[in-house]
Parts: sequence; structure tokens; C-alpha cells
Amino acid sequence: MAGGKQSPRQKMINLMYLVFIAMLALNIGKEVLAAFGVMNEKLEATNIQTDQNNVAFLESLDTKKSEDPEKYGKLYDKAVQINEMSAEYTAYLQDLKTRMVEGVKDTKDYETMDKSDFLDQEFFGGDKVTEEGQNFLQRIIDYRNNVTKILGPKRADVASAVKARFATGDENGKVTKRDNTKEDWLNYHYERVPLVAAITKITQLQADVKATQQDALKSMLEGELTNQVSLKNFATSLFAKKSAYYAGEKYDGKIIISKTDNSSTPVRAELTFDGRKLTEGKDYKIEAGGIKMMIGSGSAGDHEIAGTMFFKQDGEEIEVPVKNSFATISKPNAALIAADKMNVVYRGVSNPMSISIPGIPNNKVSASASGLKKVSGSKYVMNPGKGRNVTITASGTLPDGQRVSSKSEFRIKDIPRPSGSISKQTGSVKLPRKNVEIGSIGAMLEDFDFDLNLKVSGFKFKAPGQPTVSVSGSRLDSRAKSALKRAKRGSTVQIFDINAYISNNKGYKLKKVSPVIIELTN
Repeated sequence: MAGGKQSPRQKMINLMYLVFIAMLALNIGKEVLAAFGVMNEKLEATNIQTDQNNVAFLESLDTKKSEDPEKYGKLYDKAVQINEMSAEYTAYLQDLKTRMVEGVKDTKDYETMDKSDFLDQEFFGGDKVTEEGQNFLQRIIDYRNNVTKILGPKRADVASAVKARFATGDENGKVTKRDNTKEDWLNYHYERVPLVAAITKITQLQADVKATQQDALKSMLEGELTNQVSLKNFATSLFAKKSAYYAGEKYDGKIIISKTDNSSTPVRAELTFDGRKLTEGKDYKIEAGGIKMMIGSGSAGDHEIAGTMFFKQDGEEIEVPVKNSFATISKPNAALIAADKMNVVYRGVSNPMSISIPGIPNNKVSASASGLKKVSGSKYVMNPGKGRNVTITASGTLPDGQRVSSKSEFRIKDIPRPSGSISKQTGSVKLPRKNVEIGSIGAMLEDFDFDLNLKVSGFKFKAPGQPTVSVSGSRLDSRAKSALKRAKRGSTVQIFDINAYISNNKGYKLKKVSPVIIELTN
């Protein structure tokens, strides 16, 4: 087009062709800007979900800490440190994003957000990086280094991921470009970058922060659970049909290691009974899950079984120390009262109880307490009423005519808070839209010793941008389904204010049922 003498008509054609190419390039550029905007929206939605997960993880760690401060106290403190640093850093990034869009009329019109003026002035002044630019870069470095230090060498895999997420170039802070030249990391990523692309990059930084929180919390929880199932952390205990024996009676108890199953069998043992060495085959035998004792119970008094059990783990022989004791008594002087399932009784539940006195037939034993009813033999049922404690009195007569009586106090607890569920899934879940539409809403008592039949009579359903719908029954009605259909893919719908009751005890008022948060996958 540029060679030779051209007519006015040819020049006009050439000019129109150049304008066409420019317009085509402009359209492509706008499409790229729009794509960045959509990506930023998805990242922000993901960040909200990750925040919810992180809250759940931290609450789980807090619960573990309350149950076992020695094991989980330091882990929880480290988790709080990381969360506080993350919250401060995320807030700084959010403030930066807010300032970046000041003056933008429509923050959803991504095709107009093509200027790079804000960060060019904020981070770069001529050929130098401004104080704010240095601060931005230093915050990335500080967050990376501080989190890595808290994680320590035990969580090297998570620390390695943190270093990769928040890398700021090579050791000199440089990035190698496609033409093999080097440029400062900050200039490479944020100088002359369109506004919408820069915002997306900073949202990605926020996502990396939240992912770091999640990885750290999961690692802390899973790591401690792994330590707990290691044989090195196990202790031994004695298991027997009864806790006390008469003088001269054979003791048939069993040494077991706690938190184990029958697949954990010792390969050998070195044991003593009151200092006397025991012989395998004669005094004890090794069997699945532990060691079966075959010794006499000895004279009245306390007796100790001590020594070492040996297990194979990962090709190595692991030692588990044994130091347990039991008591031999001449005759009973008190009743034995125990709850079959727990050391407390629950209000609103028929609590099974076993009440007996060793050496006295069950038909010669009587027991009384408010709410206590005998079923048969030594089996009783307790239905506690008001108050915090209940006292059970048991009495009976020994063969020699001596009267034995004893009292035991049990704590009364309410049934714990049920968890809302959809298709038997609780908490925050991801489900296809159809599964939510046809799913059954329920209430579950997770890790509760009693199998109660809970029914749902109604609940509330909330979809983003839609009014809350009150539903009767345990499935979505037509109004709730209509609101569900309007929800976008990836959005979160909520099921809350779940009304639940015990099917065979409707008069008992359960605690408020926890909600279900559902992320729609399509």
C-alpha cells in the first residue's frame, strides 16, 4: 500500500483499511477488559466462600483447644496469629481497591476501565518507585515471611506453597520477560496495567491470603490428628467385665491400648505383676487388639501390672509402656451405679442405666430416684425432670444379712444443638441446583450417643436478591423453588430457622437448629 504513486481513491481505501484494523483491535481490547472484570467477580465470590470455610476451621480448632488445651492451645494461638495478619493485610488491599475505583462512574462497566493512571501515580514516580509502592511490595514480603515463620519446619509443604503464592521475583526482585530482559517485579506486574486488570490482580492477592489461611488451618488440624493416631502417643488401660474382684477369684481382665481396633496387635510383651515377671502362654497371651491376662487376682488390695508392649510400625519396633492397676476387694460395701452410655443423663431422653451390687442378686437390689423406672434385672431407665443433678439411691442385702446402701449423683444435661441438613449433609455444602430442589431438609445430632428420630416441620429459605420464603414441611415448596431458579451459579442459598422436634417426645423443646449454607454448582 505504501509503494508507488497512488490515486486519491486508493489512498482513501488504504485509510479506511487502517481504521478498520484499529477498530478491530479496540474491540478485542474491550473484550479482554470485560474478561478481567468477570474474573474479578468470580474471585470475590470464591473469597466469600473461603472466608466461611476458614471461620469453620478456626471454630473447630477452638473447640479442640477447649477439649484439650495442652495439645491444641499452641496450635490455636498460631492460627489466631495468622488470621489476624491475614485480616490486616486483606483490609489494606481492600482499601487500595476502594481508592482505585474512586471517580469511576460504573464499576461494572469494565470496558471503560482501561486507564492505568492511578497505580502509575501511586506506585511509580518517574523512574523510581514511590514510598507507597515500596510499602505495597514490603507488605507482600512481610506477610510471606511472617506466615512461613509461624508455620515452621513441621509444615514445610504449606510454607513452600506460601512462598510460591507471594513470590516477588528472583533474589534481586527481578522478573525475566519473554525477550530475556529483566524488569523489577513491581513494575512488571503493576506499571501501565489497565485499571480493571490491576484490580483483578489485587483480588487474586486477597484470594491467596485466604487460601493461605485455609491451608494453614487444615494442616494444623490434620497434623495433630495424625499425631494422635500414632502408636507413639498411645497409652494402655485395663478392660474387664467388672472393676473389682473378690479375694481368690481369677482376674480375667485384658490390657488394651486406647484409641485402637483389633488390627493393632503387639508382637511381643515384657510384663510384671506386682514386680513378679509374667510368662507368655501361662500368665498372659497376645491376641488381636491387646493382651489377654490369665493371672489370679491376688489378695485384697491394689495390684499393678507394668512393663512394655512392642508394636511394629513402618518397619520399626515401637515401645508402648504399660503401667496399670486394679483393686481386689474382700466383699462389696457399696452399690455400683453407672450410666450405660455416658456419665451424665439427658433431659428429654430415656437414659438406659445399669444398677447392681456385686454379690447380691438383681431381684434383691432396689433403686430409687426422681424419673427412675426399672425395666428388668439390673436394667433401669432414667427420664430426668428439672434441675441440674439427680441422685440415685441403691440398696440391697448381702448373703450374711448386712445391708448395703449407696448414693450416686448424675449431672442432667439438655440435648445439644442439632445441625441442619440437606440430604444428610450439614454445614456449608456444594450441591447441584436439582439436588437442592428435591432434597429433604432435616436436623441431625452429630456425635450424640442417642439415636433420636428428629423431624422437621418447617424452615426458611433465602436466595440472593430474593425475599425470604417460609416453608412448611421438610422440602422446598413452589415459592422456594421459584427463588432457587433465580439464583445464579456459584451463589449461596441459605436454609435457616429450621423447626425440628423429637417424633416420640414433641413436648421437649430442642435448641435452635444450626443453618445450612449451600453453594450452587450449576
